[in-house]
Amino acid sequence: MSYSSYYDSPVGRLLLASDGISLTGLWIAGQKYYADTITENICEKKDLPIFIKTKEWLDKYFSGQKPEKAELSLAPAGSAFRQMVWQILCEIPFGQVWTYGDIAKIAARKLGKKTMSAQAVGGAVGHNPISIIIPCHRVVGTNGSLTGYAGGLDIKIRLLKLEGADMSQLFRPKKGTAL
Repeated sequence: MSYSSYYDSPVGRLLLASDGISLTGLWIAGQKYYADTITENICEKKDLPIFIKTKEWLDKYFSGQKPEKAELSLAPAGSAFRQMVWQILCEIPFGQVWTYGDIAKIAARKLGKKTMSAQAVGGAVGHNPISIIIPCHRVVGTNGSLTGYAGGLDIKIRLLKLEGADMSQLFRPKKGTAL
């Protein structure tokens, strides 16, 4: 059985999911792959301790504080490769950005390979089921393009600005521009 709760945030309504102990999902309304890792019946249960802790974490985050991921028990569902990429995402400091290439280099090192496809990393980043807390919004293209956020670029920009990220070298790609 999976459990759900909602959180009304400055970037939209968030759906929280749990297995009863850990947070298994956090999606922004309208997000690509919304709730796609929920594979069983789900019922709303607002008073689970993990939901209370997650909402406290989100309150801190949206008030400009820097809550630690370690404050929460997370259990995102995904392959070993995706799990590794999501763990790397958690290493990106608050208010900073890394490129898909940066993450690919770290992943290659962890896997004992010379190189790793930035596109493979992008696929894992895009399927992150715990948005905001596992900070996939902190990933940008090699050239500084604000690309590839399942919650939409406007929300990605709002989250980066909330964190005080230096936006001076980042840009929104023009429609129809191949990256």
